Amino acid sequence: LNAASGRVPRQHVRFLPAPGDSGDTGLVAMRVPVLADHPLVRGPRFRRLKIGAGHRLDAKASGVFVLGIGHGNKLLTDLYNCHLTRVYTVGGLFGKATDDFSDTGKLVEKTTFDHVTREKLERILAVIQGTNHKALLMYSNIDMKTQEAYELAVKGLIRPMGKSPPIITGIRCLQFAPPEFQLEVHCLHETQQYLRKIVHEIGLELKSSAVCTQVRRTRDGVFTLDDALLRTQWNLQSIQKAIWDCQLKVKMELEKTLS
Repeated sequence: LNAASGRVPRQHVRFLPAPGDSGDTGLVAMRVPVLADHPLVRGPRFRRLKIGAGHRLDAKASGVFVLGIGHGNKLLTDLYNCHLTRVYTVGGLFGKATDDFSDTGKLVEKTTFDHVTREKLERILAVIQGTNHKALLMYSNIDMKTQEAYELAVKGLIRPMGKSPPIITGIRCLQFAPPEFQLEVHCLHETQQYLRKIVHEIGLELKSSAVCTQVRRTRDGVFTLDDALLRTQWNLQSIQKAIWDCQLKVKMELEKTLS
């Protein structure tokens, strides 16, 4: 922001000696810049900038990470109160277990995985989704036999509007090439460590073991990978464009959910 061109310095009228060598001591009215507006006098235009973080990512995770700048911090709070779904791509590796459920942790044990098939994996995923769906309805505090529940279901707004344990609203297998596999997880109120633990538990349910190799957030509410800026795009013009491009869909989501 400070590197961007600032406003033109103000002008004021000063009475200065008339130019020339005629010896005339008269004064002439002239417009000159206000020295108080000069960058060397005023200093940097921005010394502080309030930046807020949305749903955080831990050191081993990557993907969409939402930040709020200035007045955008209030919008971060409003989006948090919407309890929007986040989507992750989670990679797994069968055949070993570690102390922190990731592939970089301390090895605890090695197991066989030849008996694991995609059909068995998808059966476990269906059980996980069904169990979490019941928890979703319970924490939503909505009578499913009412008109309100029907209207919310049509709009896709059945979700806990308060604190709740992590809830998986959808989970499916994207790739299966033993010992590696990849899942797509839709969830609420999660942490990245919780997702790693899910991979570990899937391994146990399949009478094997598994560690998490990747946690990548592909969507955070209304924000997707298409809205994200790479490190090389962290400049004023790209950030301004990203803010303008996201304004409308943030406004629409807040009106739909909080109205």
